[in-house]
Amino acid sequence: MNKREFIKKSSVGVLGLALAPSLLKNLDPQQRLRTAHIGVGNMGGEDLKAISSHPQVDVVALCDVDAVYLSAAHKLHPGARVFFDYRAMLGEMGDEIDAVIVSTPDHTHAPASLMAMEMDKPVYCQKPLTHYVSESRAMKKMAAEKGLVTQMGIQVHSFYDYKLATLLIQSGIIGKVHTVHAWSPKNWGFDGAAPEGEDPVPTQLDWNLWLGTSAERPYKEGYYHPANWRKLVDYGCGTLGDMGVHIFDTPYNALALDVPNTITTECRPPSGYGYPEKNTVTYEFPQTPYTTETLKWVWYDGEGAPDMHEDLMLPGMETKKDKKSDDQSVEDKISLDAGVAAENELPEQGAMFVGEKGRLLLPHFMQLPKKIRKGKYVDISKEIAKLSEEHNLGKPIRNYETEGPKHYHQFVDACLGKAETSAPFDYAARLTETILLGTIAGRFPGETLHWDAKTARFKEEKANQFLSGDYRDF
Repeated sequence: MNKREFIKKSSVGVLGLALAPSLLKNLDPQQRLRTAHIGVGNMGGEDLKAISSHPQVDVVALCDVDAVYLSAAHKLHPGARVFFDYRAMLGEMGDEIDAVIVSTPDHTHAPASLMAMEMDKPVYCQKPLTHYVSESRAMKKMAAEKGLVTQMGIQVHSFYDYKLATLLIQSGIIGKVHTVHAWSPKNWGFDGAAPEGEDPVPTQLDWNLWLGTSAERPYKEGYYHPANWRKLVDYGCGTLGDMGVHIFDTPYNALALDVPNTITTECRPPSGYGYPEKNTVTYEFPQTPYTTETLKWVWYDGEGAPDMHEDLMLPGMETKKDKKSDDQSVEDKISLDAGVAAENELPEQGAMFVGEKGRLLLPHFMQLPKKIRKGKYVDISKEIAKLSEEHNLGKPIRNYETEGPKHYHQFVDACLGKAETSAPFDYAARLTETILLGTIAGRFPGETLHWDAKTARFKEEKANQFLSGDYRDF
C-alpha cells in the first residue's frame, strides 16, 4: 500500500469522516491550543513536557503503543483522553484537536503526520522528519498546499550559539566556505546479525501498532522497543539520522544549502538489518551565495570519530592523537552535551567550516563558535557583540531546561498566529532528504551516487528502490 492509499484509507475508509478545513489561521491570539500527542515515552515525554509548559496549551489527547508510557503521561494530564492507535484518536477527536505532536520511532513519523495534515492539523514532528525520501517530499508538499504551521523537532535550532554561527558565516567572517566537517562518536548502528526466534510480547506493548506500516516481524526482547530501533534500517536512520540532523542543521542553514549532487559513504557492507556502526559520508553540494563553486561536506560517526584531517587541527594540538582527551568515559563521549574541550582538543561533537579566510569551529552544543586563522585562534568578540545586538539575540543562556522549550513554544505561538516557525517542513524536508541520501549511500559502500533533485531519482537505478517503502495494512 502506498502513502496515498494509506492516508485515504486511514482518514476516510477506516474513520468514515469528512473533516472541515482547519480554522487555526483565524485563531484569536488569546485562544488556547488543544494538542494531541502521538508517542509519549522517552523523547515523546520530553516533547509533551515542553509543549504543555506553554501557558496557552491544553493537552486533550495522548497516544502510545506502550501502556506504561501512556499511563505515566496520563497521570500528568488526567483530563486528556488516551489511545493506543493514533488513527482512532484522530478519527474520534478530529474536531477537538488543534495541533498534533508526533514523537514516535522514525518509521511512523510520516504515516502519523500525513494523516494529521490531511485533516488540516498543524504538526510538530520529531527529527529526522521521515524514514524515506519520498515521505519528506510528500510532507513538504502537503504542508505547502494546505498552508499549515509545521515544525521539526531540532530544538538547538533555536539556541543562541547556532543562530550566532549562522550570522557569522553569512557575514563573511571566514569568506566563502569550501568544506564542512561534522562529527559525532555516537553509535546508533548494529553490525550483528538479525536475531533468530521470537520472545513473548510484553503485556503493556501493542506490537502490531508499534510496527505500524512497516513489515511484520516477530518481537525480540532488547532489539526494537524501546530505543534500539534507531540502529535498524526498517525503523530508524542510524547515527546520521539521530545526531547528524542536529549537527548538520546549522551549517546547512548558514550556507543556504539545498540537496546534494553526489553522495559517497564509506562503511562496512550492508546487512539489510542494522546500520553500520562507523560511517564516513562525503557530500558534494552545488554553489550558494556563501560557498565556493562547490561545497564538500564530510560526516564522521561511530567510535573514534572524526578521522583526523588537517582541517581539524587546532592551535596547540601537538599530534593527531591529541584530538580528544583519553580520560573521558564512553558515556561522556556519546552524550548530547559534548562538554567543554580544552583549547587544543576538538569537542566530542561538532562541525568545522573551512573558508577562504580561515576556519570556524562550532562545538555541539551551547558553546560559542571559534575562528581559527593561520594556526591561531582569532578574537571575534566584537563581531559577536555587533551581530547579537543587530539581530536581538540577547545573551547566551547555558541552561537546557530553560532554552529547550523555546523551539516548542515557537510552534505553539505560530499556531496561535503570534510567530513563525524556524524549522518548518519546507526546510526540514530538505535537511532530512540530505541525511537520508547518506543512509542510502551506505548500501553501496565506496560508490558515488548521483542525485537529481528535480526528478528525485538517482542516476544509479539500483539505489532508487530505497527512496520509498511499501506501507503494511495494519
